[in-house]
Amino acid sequence: MPLSPKWYTWLCGLFAALGSVTFGYDLGIIASVLPSTNFKETVGHPNSTQEGFIVSMLLLGAFSSNIYVGTLADTVGRRKAIIAGCIIFLIGGTIQTAAQGLSWMWGGRFLAGMGIGMLAMLAPLYQSEIAHPSIRGRLTTLQQFMLGIGAFIASFIGYGCFNGSNGGSTSWSWRVPLAIQMIPAVPLAFFILALPESPRYLAMKGDEQGCLSTLARLHANGDENDTFVQAEYTEIIAQLRLERSAGSWSQLFGSASNRRRLLLGIALQFSVQMTGVSCIQYYSPQIFASIGIDASTTLGLQSGNSVIALIGEALCVLFIDKLGRRWPLISANALSGLTFVIGTAIIAEFPADTNNHHASRAFVSMTWLFNLAFSAAIGPLSWAIPVEMFNSATRAKATAITSSAAWISNFMIAQVTPIAFANVGWRYYLVFAICGFSNAIFFWAFMPETRGIPLEEIDEYFERTPIFIPTSSGYVPDAHSRENELRAGQVRHGNAETDIEKGSVHHEDLKA
Repeated sequence: MPLSPKWYTWLCGLFAALGSVTFGYDLGIIASVLPSTNFKETVGHPNSTQEGFIVSMLLLGAFSSNIYVGTLADTVGRRKAIIAGCIIFLIGGTIQTAAQGLSWMWGGRFLAGMGIGMLAMLAPLYQSEIAHPSIRGRLTTLQQFMLGIGAFIASFIGYGCFNGSNGGSTSWSWRVPLAIQMIPAVPLAFFILALPESPRYLAMKGDEQGCLSTLARLHANGDENDTFVQAEYTEIIAQLRLERSAGSWSQLFGSASNRRRLLLGIALQFSVQMTGVSCIQYYSPQIFASIGIDASTTLGLQSGNSVIALIGEALCVLFIDKLGRRWPLISANALSGLTFVIGTAIIAEFPADTNNHHASRAFVSMTWLFNLAFSAAIGPLSWAIPVEMFNSATRAKATAITSSAAWISNFMIAQVTPIAFANVGWRYYLVFAICGFSNAIFFWAFMPETRGIPLEEIDEYFERTPIFIPTSSGYVPDAHSRENELRAGQVRHGNAETDIEKGSVHHEDLKA
């Protein structure tokens, strides 16, 4: 018995997200590599600025990849672009593992970052373009879930290697963890071509029969005459006719609606870093040391934190298409701000020299609560929302731009944090406490709900939705309403409004 179409599509999206395991692992493992005594000797005992660059070269590489990855994805396709990302990542990972000095680490981290930047942008792009409208959130939030799995694995491997080598006194204590990061990229590179290409990419390149066949493979067990498949196909082709009237770059920057969406996507990615997540992720040993917790215990606590993150990410995958995007994002940002308010008060009142174990436990509990809120909404939605805000002509290039905002803001936090710790101490956390609440207010005011809207109808939706969302009286369907209408053959695209019957539309009928 064949898999149901939704399960098949979800599994395709799950495999495409395999690159995110490398992303999460790389982000997580660096916290256990940096304290290693042998690593410090190998790279020449870097100062705080040089150590900051070891962390942030990955982010600069990811940022630089977004200069070209959107154009690459539109030129060679989503799958081949993913293969290119894997190859670049494997080269970078090899250089890091074999590092003989600081320049090796910087170069390897930069190349690995380029690969990670490509995979982090391409996975949700591909997932959004193959998904049924009703499960699009469950596919695109897999990015963060797989990232969480990578961080979970990294936390235990890092903890074991650091403590098993007497504080990182041997080269294997950091070379082995860095080598392991390359493993998930290998099957992804070899088998991604076994998955169907994005039907929207195929239509954009003029392969309309390929688009129809792929939609049938994904959504109807290969039945090209299925009413739902034909309704989707009709909307895709009708939308592409409209998009061909202008180039993708001119559409992206020439339309007020697209500029609005682009600014929302950039603001969303910047807001993620202003929650303080990267500060905690990269510099947890220093943060916990300020409350009296040693490095070894910190790495153990990070393992527990990774379990909490996985729980939050799993909850997001399960419920995001029921709860929508807007209110989970608003609520989670407000909660993250609250955890930093409490955590800042604890660390200000009970620094390390007070040796107050109750305060230490309370501080750890706040970081865990923050991580649950972040993982259940903020992190996953930062990748899921941008890919469902744009049409096919602009989606790859627009999400490359919004993703670049994620990387450059991440770089900023990685560079500023050691300096801030040295100069203002616990007062630095006030920035994140304030930004959690300001993020919540911003998204309450300006972020519309995008759940359940077919990608071909998103342009029309944003055209009729006011900038200030609380004044909007527009109807936003639940996850299934519009999909059920498509299954009934009800095409509602402005360029092709009609009701179709099973087998009544073929690609020859829609050619211009």
